[in-house]
Amino acid sequence: MVLRWSFFVLGMLVLAFGAALTIEGELLGIGPWDVFHYGMFLKLGLTIGTWSIIIGFLLLTAASIATKKLPKIGAFLNMLLLGIFMDFFLWLLPSIDSFIGAVVSYVIGVVLLGFGIGLYVSADLGSGPRDSIMIMIVDKTGWSLQWVRNGMEVLVLILGWALGGPVGVGTVIIAFFLGPIVGFSLPRCKKLLKYLLDKSKNQKLAA
Repeated sequence: MVLRWSFFVLGMLVLAFGAALTIEGELLGIGPWDVFHYGMFLKLGLTIGTWSIIIGFLLLTAASIATKKLPKIGAFLNMLLLGIFMDFFLWLLPSIDSFIGAVVSYVIGVVLLGFGIGLYVSADLGSGPRDSIMIMIVDKTGWSLQWVRNGMEVLVLILGWALGGPVGVGTVIIAFFLGPIVGFSLPRCKKLLKYLLDKSKNQKLAA
């Protein structure tokens, strides 16, 4: 469990850092959910990370009521840690004013988003709030997971854009390229975790 929790927390750190980098490179636009969180920040104050936590809590509550099941502890920690880490990195990172700087920040951020998701999901300690509500809708309706995910992304993107969140070509890049990056990182993270777990088990048996 120490290894699994290490992968989970490290994944949250990498994911939050990637999200912060894409937000710092906002000249290109940011991911749909972050557009929404950014829009709420512009209209109502608080921080982007705080809105990530609040929206995550509401989604987890809705999923719990609909399924009549409490989420795994990992889902709550996902909601909490992602918002806290994101605000920390946004505070830590310098402002980016140049277009080249924004492009570099954005590209690195998108790659880190994909690998952060791969790390935390491989730990198998609970889906995040957004994934939880997506899975709930799929289970209740029988609709395609891809269509449900795309529908959610489009909905929050429209809401975020209406609130003044930054939308641009980068938003489209995340929508189309994040999935393949996760598809590359997730199996490798699972393989690494399995290797470390097997190695730890063998060391205990040898002792």
